[in-house]
Amino acid sequence: MAEAEQIKPRTLPYVSAIAEGVRTVMQEQPDAFVAGEDVAGAGGVYGYYTGILQEFGPERVYDTPISEEGIVGLGVGAAATGCRPIIDLMFMDFLGECMDEVANQLAKMRYMFGGAATLPVTMLTMAGAGASLAAQHSQSLEAWICHLPGLKVCMPITPYDAKGMIIAAARDDNPVIVVLNKMSLAVQGEVPEESYTVPLGEANVVRPGSNYTIIAFGRMLTEALKAADKLKELGVDAEVIDPRTLQPFDTATVVNSVKKTHRAMIVHEAVRFGGFGGEIAAQIQEEAFDYLDAPVARVGAPFSPVPFSPALEQHYVPNADRIVEEAKKQLGL
Repeated sequence: MAEAEQIKPRTLPYVSAIAEGVRTVMQEQPDAFVAGEDVAGAGGVYGYYTGILQEFGPERVYDTPISEEGIVGLGVGAAATGCRPIIDLMFMDFLGECMDEVANQLAKMRYMFGGAATLPVTMLTMAGAGASLAAQHSQSLEAWICHLPGLKVCMPITPYDAKGMIIAAARDDNPVIVVLNKMSLAVQGEVPEESYTVPLGEANVVRPGSNYTIIAFGRMLTEALKAADKLKELGVDAEVIDPRTLQPFDTATVVNSVKKTHRAMIVHEAVRFGGFGGEIAAQIQEEAFDYLDAPVARVGAPFSPVPFSPALEQHYVPNADRIVEEAKKQLGL
């Protein structure tokens, strides 16, 4: 019994894995610092910066004014002059406050300086609905930033990936936006104590399958796995892929799966119209059109702001039942 306990894998909640990733970066990189609203004294609105001020001191952990443009501008300038900042954007919705800094400075400066300036900026931000935070604090806007050449964008949803991708992002000499999910903070998962990275640009086949492919990212990975269990009862053996990184996107893993299964569905929490799922569908038809036995299906949120009402919000966010319903239509079941 004692031996079994010793080799039992360590588990952490998602929020603690994020915190451990940030602390690992700060320990490994003396030029790294953290800046954002309430990250120092309050430990961040989600709690994953708790204790970081006491551990690394006020010269490396900064509470900023309530100015997202200033936060991103600080990150750009500091990175261009030799630091490796971790900047915090409390809600992804606040990209609207700093989009010029993100789109015209963060994404373009390395290109416009001919590579002479590096921009090792790691931005952590929170996306997703489900907490009744209403239309201005609940959006999934990954399609905005994936459209900007010069940025890398990842959406880790497991504790293991959260820690590993934060470390990988901070080691990259390009700006990386790590999109986290506020409704997954308590989700438990295995996380090694040592430092490790999850490579940016590599998808994860979470559940192998033989005759149906589901590509799901963010919190929708959990719903896709539930849907795969339900589809199994209908004789559908679904392969579930978590892209993890949206920019650059691992096209090869998705295409190879579709060539095997001949059918595909993409699931994301963002609004379906104009969402990143359309890009994935386009890549599938460009690379694997002759292998498809049905059009690529997409599941996303309706074309509406996120409602405040808990009942309406629950209806708004895609879930396993909606995935199964759409799959049955596609498969003619």
